[in-house]
Amino acid sequence: MRPLVLDLFSGAGGAAMGYSQSGFRVIGVDNDLKPLRHYPFPYLCADALETLSALHDGRRLEWSDGQSYGLEDFNAIHASPPCQWASRATAWRGDRQRHHNLIPATRAALNSLGAIPYIIENVREARLHLESPFMLCGTMFGENYQSHRYFEVAHSPVVFFSPATCQHSSNNVSRDHGGKYPESALRDALEVQWMTVRETRQAISPTYTKFIGQQLLAFLGVTKPLVEKAKVVGTV
Repeated sequence: MRPLVLDLFSGAGGAAMGYSQSGFRVIGVDNDLKPLRHYPFPYLCADALETLSALHDGRRLEWSDGQSYGLEDFNAIHASPPCQWASRATAWRGDRQRHHNLIPATRAALNSLGAIPYIIENVREARLHLESPFMLCGTMFGENYQSHRYFEVAHSPVVFFSPATCQHSSNNVSRDHGGKYPESALRDALEVQWMTVRETRQAISPTYTKFIGQQLLAFLGVTKPLVEKAKVVGTV
């Protein structure tokens, strides 16, 4: 059976799809049911940190596919704590002080689980709160979008690095919330067409986690990654 990754703060599943494409099975956790309805894999509508606490205490929890999972079932954990406390978009359209930095609490909860490899992802403005992060951008992979995301990896002997330098151009799609291109252009560039435009604002590219997942699978001894057949639902 393929290794299993737990996707915390999952949103509508950008990170999850990349891990699936690399060869992992994926199940997600988020406290917002609306994007979870578009999530392509089994999900649990719950608080991510409370879920980690329950797993730490030895509980088995039931996901939307009716299967129950405990800590011993997971080979890796991905977490994307909310970025609104740091994001420039919040400064433009809201109030950063209304949001909380959950990175330290997430890291502490993940470390309490033992030596399970984990990844914490966040935006550029939060990078100083991540430990030895590396950065990925769509242009590193020859994709037509600029979107810098930073990744902290722990409990893994794999040395992660950016695969190339950024190759930005004036034609790249970016997260300018419809300033240069309609927001649907970013959704198409990220290839997350199962999401709504609003959900895409919070999503990371599956290309990033496919890159990470392939390296983790090599560490776990899986040599022939498979693509999981995912449920892709229509957008709203």
